[in-house]
Amino acid sequence: MSNSLPGDSAEQDPVEAPLRLMLLTHSYWPEHSPPQRRWGALTREFRRAGWRIDVVAPVAHYPNGRRNLPRRQAGLAFSIQRGPHGENIRRVPYLRHIGTSSMARLIDQVFSAVLSVPVGLSGKKPHAVLATAPSLPTLAAGLVLSKLRRVPFIVEMRDAWPDLARDARIVQGSVKSIVEHVVEFVQRRADLVVTVTEGFADTLRARGIRNVITVSNGLDLSTMPFLEPPPLEREGFHALYLGNHGKSQRLDILIRAAALLGEGFHLTLVGHGTSRPQLVKLARELDAPVTFYPSLQGPAVMDRYREADTCIVSLRDDWKSFETTVPSKTYEVLAIGRHVTAIVRGEAERIILDAKGGDVVAATVEAVADLWRELSKDRGRLTAGKSGREWVENHAEYSKLALTYMNHIAQLVGQETSARCQDGEA
Repeated sequence: MSNSLPGDSAEQDPVEAPLRLMLLTHSYWPEHSPPQRRWGALTREFRRAGWRIDVVAPVAHYPNGRRNLPRRQAGLAFSIQRGPHGENIRRVPYLRHIGTSSMARLIDQVFSAVLSVPVGLSGKKPHAVLATAPSLPTLAAGLVLSKLRRVPFIVEMRDAWPDLARDARIVQGSVKSIVEHVVEFVQRRADLVVTVTEGFADTLRARGIRNVITVSNGLDLSTMPFLEPPPLEREGFHALYLGNHGKSQRLDILIRAAALLGEGFHLTLVGHGTSRPQLVKLARELDAPVTFYPSLQGPAVMDRYREADTCIVSLRDDWKSFETTVPSKTYEVLAIGRHVTAIVRGEAERIILDAKGGDVVAATVEAVADLWRELSKDRGRLTAGKSGREWVENHAEYSKLALTYMNHIAQLVGQETSARCQDGEA
């Protein structure tokens, strides 16, 4: 048996870990985004186990559609860049666009996805191709590439598509849209479907999707400090939200609650998104005690967490798909030990309650305002304790999640290889 890793030759050896995995994603290092955070951590763990990872991703330009980094750092189109964990990043071009409109991003993603196929055909053959949503064009490119490479296809659904499309009124009427058909077509032809919540996995199984597993979002606890609780005596009450400013979050509720409470209360909103201009305008019109920050990273994020009395996790409650959705920031807030104002339901609500991480409140201005008023009068409730961090350690530590992921991929590849051997193809 050769000492080289599987995939290093045109004729692949019988499957033995470690393997070679090709990942298709619309956002990767050095960008800061949900898929980057998830797959940066997973890739690190896969590489520690000896796996070879080939990432096919656009030149770094997320989220504003422009390359704001030096060329050497952002990568060059049709070139190979070495990632921080020793992975190979095969860069594809992108379409420059200004702003965060959905249509501009979709056109950009389609352009990059089409070019991902020839780029993914270069280099050594992987044992499996994995494409991560919610970039739907990326899923289609992954399916095509897996067929051309003749290897198993894994689709990772980080959002509840196509359900989310209908809830967001991207899809209207009783006739299924092209979006829904494309997503279900890809899901049904995948050899393995990975969800980040158990609820959505159950939904897909009920629809007849085969071979569905759950590998939740998570974090690396070793990089996440546990913060001292807010002081019991303090002037003013400080609420913090970090994350996307879009239709899904209904952040206008937070601004209206802050305006209702007025003096002595302050809300900080950190991030970007399609709804941000309207939110800024609303805060100005209501003269609400709100401060806006752009997206922050590293120590700047921890500074905001330290200043906060409570951290907000929010999803609108009138979209059924969000019953099986858990905002990725949930795990981070639980890990640092801050009290959570949770405007969620379904699986996210159960996690907050199981972890004893804070209070779940209805998605109304009055309910949020009442909760913050109560917390400001009884600041002892803001001491969340370590139960949230312990929950994350047991359920959402990336070193454990990656091991589960690798075991399922290795099993899938082994089954595929055995089947081809029986058919005389391997």
